[in-house]
Amino acid sequence: MSQKKINRVIISGGGTGGHIFPALAIANEIRRRNPDAKILFVGALGRMEMEKVPAAGYEIIGLPVVGFPRKPSLKMIVFFKKLMQSSLMARKIVKNFKPDIAVGVGGYASGPLLRAAAGKGVPTLIQEQNSYAGITNKMLSKKVKTICVAYDNMERFFPPEKIVHTGNPVRENLVRKIDRKTALDFFGLKGKGKVILIVGGSLGAQSINQSVLKNIQRIAKSGVEVIWQTGGLYYDRIIDELKDTKPANLQIHKFIMEMDLAYAAADLVISRAGAGTISELCLVAKASVLVPSPNVAEDHQTKNAMALVEKDAALMVRDNEIDERLFPLAFATVQDHEMCERLSEKIKDMARPEATNTIVDEVEKLVK
Repeated sequence: MSQKKINRVIISGGGTGGHIFPALAIANEIRRRNPDAKILFVGALGRMEMEKVPAAGYEIIGLPVVGFPRKPSLKMIVFFKKLMQSSLMARKIVKNFKPDIAVGVGGYASGPLLRAAAGKGVPTLIQEQNSYAGITNKMLSKKVKTICVAYDNMERFFPPEKIVHTGNPVRENLVRKIDRKTALDFFGLKGKGKVILIVGGSLGAQSINQSVLKNIQRIAKSGVEVIWQTGGLYYDRIIDELKDTKPANLQIHKFIMEMDLAYAAADLVISRAGAGTISELCLVAKASVLVPSPNVAEDHQTKNAMALVEKDAALMVRDNEIDERLFPLAFATVQDHEMCERLSEKIKDMARPEATNTIVDEVEKLVK
């Protein structure tokens, strides 16, 4: 297909790694096809994107927007004041930058920015990562031209004629094949026993971390090597708590940059059920036990996890059962070779390795 050159793009959204990694994957593919393109990110002040996006080599402007308060309170006044400020800023950004297209990936900032872009007649596309649409994307769906989704049955939330089933973009380094020995060597593992990887999202997961601490003796006696990413919020306290009692078969990491190697080393993954993480698990075809976070809008992580559980592609432990069920289930599963193989095959069927390319194809169709 003959491509029209893309000169200027705004990508908006963020808040968590689950929004930021897909946004960066989309930006990198646009830049790969259009090396001279100017790409501007618009995020929320104080959120993770303000650090991660510049680190990846892109310019970002922060809006003062905050999340909608869950309960009526004085925070409502702050919310609406910051929303008005953000809307005015977003209109000014669109007017000055003159984008060919605006792409929203979910998160606080994408609301004001995409409304401003659509109001100026700029083509707009949103990418909904979850199986249960977020409130910002639901509100934007009437204004935008194209809605890229990763799950079936999204016409419950969006106009069906706008939906394109693309899958979720994932970190590019996950696509390369890595042999297990290289991965084991990287983590200093001998490969004699099974390996479990525990990740709780980019910020960490309090209940998963507490469950590890409560099950330290069980881990020590398991004969399983455990690689544990605690997240930055919890790392120092955990290191201090385990300074005298850390088992030799437990590795503690604040944040693992080399997730391709971590996945390659693991026989089983224990994880939250954010959309980005699930897309990664599908791509690397890992047997997994998902523990959905109960602290997210509309309980969407449980819905993400159930989309896999219903296809026998993953196991799930609810957050309120985690202390009793998680480690007995994980250790039994990792030692059950046939079970791990079956979970791996089923989750691989759900992978969409071409997601980033397909989304950028849709971006190009709108910029014609």
